[in-house]
Amino acid sequence: MSDNPADTARTFDDASVTFDLLTDTVWGPAGTALAFQLGLGPGDTVLDVCCGAGASAFPAAAAVGPSGRVHGVDLSADLLEKARLIAENRALQNVDFVCADATAWEAPSDIPADGYDALAISYGVFFLPDMHRAFARLVGLVRHGGRVGVTVWRRGALEEYGQVVFDVASRFDPELAERGSLRARTPLHEIDTPHTLEAWLAGAGTHSVDVRVLSNRLPATDDLCWNLVTGTGYRAALNGLDDEQIAAVRRGIADEVTARGIHTIDFSTLVGTATVRRPPTAASGHLRQSRA
Repeated sequence: MSDNPADTARTFDDASVTFDLLTDTVWGPAGTALAFQLGLGPGDTVLDVCCGAGASAFPAAAAVGPSGRVHGVDLSADLLEKARLIAENRALQNVDFVCADATAWEAPSDIPADGYDALAISYGVFFLPDMHRAFARLVGLVRHGGRVGVTVWRRGALEEYGQVVFDVASRFDPELAERGSLRARTPLHEIDTPHTLEAWLAGAGTHSVDVRVLSNRLPATDDLCWNLVTGTGYRAALNGLDDEQIAAVRRGIADEVTARGIHTIDFSTLVGTATVRRPPTAASGHLRQSRA
């Protein structure tokens, strides 16, 4: 996947057709776990960054109730449209989905002056340009004593299957070898263990950090294997290929999964949450800026 946010948005727009096929088994469990671990309650305001089709925004909306508010922000217009349709079908009126660059997001006027009560980023923080700076800025949108939380792939998750996708797709696009894997192209490798994620969250101006492991191993069926390619960032591996080549990639992946004896795919996830600690001077500055 490209480091360019516009390219990332196009990739997930293309993936939106099958993205939802992974919600029940992958995105949904992690999103629900994140909302629960954040300790959301009635009346809370939540910023959900890289919200996709709403896997974490919807459990957050249920937790905060009609007196609360959830703002879901993402670059993929197609995924956001799916989220809006789901919200409409569920008659949810406390969640808004906005196509915007989260790194430049400012809390709208319906958010209290001291900031959001919580920030949630599920499987998206490592896609943000300049992850450390972007996350620190987003934490600054949360009030003192508020909660922040992320989900990230645990080290080892998806690696065996991801290597299969990489090896097969590289037969048709040799440039994939130059671009490298997800961990090589993003800072995910810096925060994919409980220890490193805990230290990173604490370094962003938080305390009471809680990192838990969500174990999730699913049978490597042909449908799951292919949905994982077409419905996620792996779809970038198909860019520039024609229909015949894409069909050959699917056959090649199925053959390699069998040949390598892969029976399950590891979706193990780290769910990390923490409480924001903002010095009084910083909190006052944020308050003045919010009221301006």
